[in-house]
Amino acid sequence: MYDIVVIGSGPAGLSAAITAKMRNKSVAVVSNNRTDSGLYKAAKVDNYPGFPAVSGAELLNKFSMHAAGIGAEMIRGRVTSVLPMGNQFGVSYGAEMVSAKALVIATGVVQSSVFPGEEALLGSGVSYCATCDGMLYRGKKVCVVSLTPEAEEEAAFLESIGCEVVRLTTKKIVINGEHKVTSVTADGEEIPCEGVFILRPSIAPAMLVPGLLMADGHIQVDPKMRTNIPGVFAAGDCTGAPYQVAKAVGEGLVAVLSAVEYLAGSK
Repeated sequence: MYDIVVIGSGPAGLSAAITAKMRNKSVAVVSNNRTDSGLYKAAKVDNYPGFPAVSGAELLNKFSMHAAGIGAEMIRGRVTSVLPMGNQFGVSYGAEMVSAKALVIATGVVQSSVFPGEEALLGSGVSYCATCDGMLYRGKKVCVVSLTPEAEEEAAFLESIGCEVVRLTTKKIVINGEHKVTSVTADGEEIPCEGVFILRPSIAPAMLVPGLLMADGHIQVDPKMRTNIPGVFAAGDCTGAPYQVAKAVGEGLVAVLSAVEYLAGSK
């Protein structure tokens, strides 16, 4: 178990990881490939002090090498859920899980819109991870909503364990059922099924962490970057504008200092 797990490897997440190591805390950063981020694709960043006209890729690579070089563990994976477990948190990515005493969310801005029926039926037929929940649907018909390149791999896994898989790429989806999924309506066509796997590049924080307070699509935090959930902190673009590297780096530092304070008080 780690002292701190950071979700996201952008400027806020990597700043948090570096500060955690400087405070002698064990830390893991769990994130998708950073090459998928908007900052990584930026040709030139002109307003980060000390790095004039640096590309987004150069900046993120330097941040990442710094964090890894001082001992932060870098884990590549799409985080699918956060499970509060008493005085710790379990962070699931794919079929794996890491646990920590404190959590820093630094996911950047993630599309928070959900399909009709998705939130109500989450855990009752709706899943974000085929390798995690696929065996529950062995021999059954499921729909896979493919919104990420990795979706085909998960669809193939479901087929390999005996699921009848219907692949959907449309964004016009309605998930039907009262207490469990009974069908999916895609572009006006109703498809009977017992499960639906929605595979996005990233999952919005409100769907990751049960009970997390949001406002206008952003995580609500106090000046110390504390969320409404004890032990959970947030930093960077996910907390709101301005969406700037300097702001994200500063918030990552503050979030981890607050996490260190929380860990000291929870002993």
